[in-house]
Amino acid sequence: MGRLQGRRTIVTGAASGIGRASARLFAREGASVLLVDRSAEAVEAVAAEIRATGATAVAMAADAGSEAEVKAYVARAVAEFGGIDAIYANAGISGGLTPFFDLTVETWQEILRVNLIGPFLAIREVAPLMIAQGHGAIVCTASVAGLKANAGGAPYSASKAGVISLVQTAANAFYGTGVRVNAVCPGLIETGMTVPIFDHARKRGSEGKLGQLNPLNRPGQPEEIAAMACFLASDEASYVNGQAFPVDGGLSSTLPFAGQRPR
Repeated sequence: MGRLQGRRTIVTGAASGIGRASARLFAREGASVLLVDRSAEAVEAVAAEIRATGATAVAMAADAGSEAEVKAYVARAVAEFGGIDAIYANAGISGGLTPFFDLTVETWQEILRVNLIGPFLAIREVAPLMIAQGHGAIVCTASVAGLKANAGGAPYSASKAGVISLVQTAANAFYGTGVRVNAVCPGLIETGMTVPIFDHARKRGSEGKLGQLNPLNRPGQPEEIAAMACFLASDEASYVNGQAFPVDGGLSSTLPFAGQRPR
């Protein structure tokens, strides 16, 4: 029996990268999954792939930072599955690496809307349902950029620091309800968001240097983040609450240094 057997779940940003890997894993572990993404065609393709394995998957196009559309995808999950046991609020945007003094208010607003207000809306909409049933697991994607500087642009980093605070405050807001809220903080992962970094390194012939700042000396894969999200959504994490877990090859454990191979 899978770790999420019979669980009714939602994964946002499910058309690619970490979201796609997580939706696939949730389904393999026995969950029914509502896949949400702005790209209708791409998210339907992932859902169809999951259904081909015999699992239950429903696709829905929605903007994770829109209040009306978050309400709609939560209502869709309830209509399709009869309730919600876990949600992975993963959808996000990077905003690029615009120099600090070139950033506009509009850029800040859009990144915060999707990356921070989006998870807040997801939590706000699913929590009453979970509280009523006495249990539920909420997982959000933060980032190592929310822990330390120089892992992303200023608005992206601020939005992810906000997600970390959000899961802490939400976990305490749900005191005694049985609803858990946690975050995953990915390091450098090869996804659609980071494609320019990886493509640039390959073009220059420096792909081997990707991930060199962490002790594992490599970038991560979406499946490695999905594994943590699945754990946090499962009963294996039944006493884990209000935490933000770096999954970054050890990047956040260290100060910058010139790596040396052991003798």
